Amino acid sequence: MTLLVRDEEEILEDNLRYHFAQGVDHVVVTDNRSTDGTPDILDRFRREGRVTVIQERDDDYNQSRWVTRMALLAAEELRADWVIHNDADEFWWPKSGDFRGVLAEIPADVGVLSVERSNFLPAPGDGPFHQRMIVRETVSCTIFGGPIPPKVCHRASSDASVGQGNHAVTGVPGRTLADGSASPFFILHYPMRSYEQFERKIVLGGAAYERNTVVPWETGSGWRTRYEDYKAGRLPDWWAQQVPEVGFVEAGLGDGTLVRDRRLQAFFAEGKATGTLLVDAMPARVHAAGEISESIRLDRSQRGRSPVRTALRASGRIRRKMSGLVDQLKSRI
Repeated sequence: MTLLVRDEEEILEDNLRYHFAQGVDHVVVTDNRSTDGTPDILDRFRREGRVTVIQERDDDYNQSRWVTRMALLAAEELRADWVIHNDADEFWWPKSGDFRGVLAEIPADVGVLSVERSNFLPAPGDGPFHQRMIVRETVSCTIFGGPIPPKVCHRASSDASVGQGNHAVTGVPGRTLADGSASPFFILHYPMRSYEQFERKIVLGGAAYERNTVVPWETGSGWRTRYEDYKAGRLPDWWAQQVPEVGFVEAGLGDGTLVRDRRLQAFFAEGKATGTLLVDAMPARVHAAGEISESIRLDRSQRGRSPVRTALRASGRIRRKMSGLVDQLKSRI
């Protein structure tokens, strides 16, 4: 697995321990100028032989080049079979079994898997994010209104070239399983765990994208737009609009646009209770929690949706997206 990180001390160890428990053998990490406790966490795992660390001092967020470098190292030096391209706030959930079992079942002519993901809603409060954030969107959208793009994993290849954002890869023999719903994985995404964390991410990433003269504006547009909000003093207000009220959540759960998903919550609760966080196989009770949450979503999708609730939610989303687009245009004029 590859990870590109910068100042991720608040989530990094949970991410690593989770994926090792799911069957990941080794993680190649590029640490891009971290100044918090991230290097210390990585060093502990490096001494255990579970992590290889690359220090990257450039500050232009050239993600494609940096992740491709990790993919080639995994293929050529670590002799990996599969390479998963991950972010610190993403948790890849196998729909059954663990990573090794899932990947062993992939047809031999498939070289690339496209994997869908969904954003969890912010849930301010005390305690770990995975115990607080248990409601996610069934379909998460970009600022332009379309679904957020999937991520990829692929068979290791010395010719692999990973695109910006980890959404695509070229140079891998075999066909791509492009239907994300057919993928054996689903990505649980936790991008907004606290305002402080989110602001730091926007400031560091937005400034780095400004220095990048290679990728077009549309790449990282959400990040760039929020950075303009930050510079104009609008980011706290935007954040406040993202924190859902009780009525909003209840309406979303009722019409199927939101779902309670306790899989990661149960995973960490189970691990802490039994001391088995680093075992190779996940306890059956944790898989059951995931199956229950998915069945709830499927049951609700069959119900009649309230047209009033659906219209209110849609209009709110449209207003927020239009406001963001207007801000983008103003910033570019």
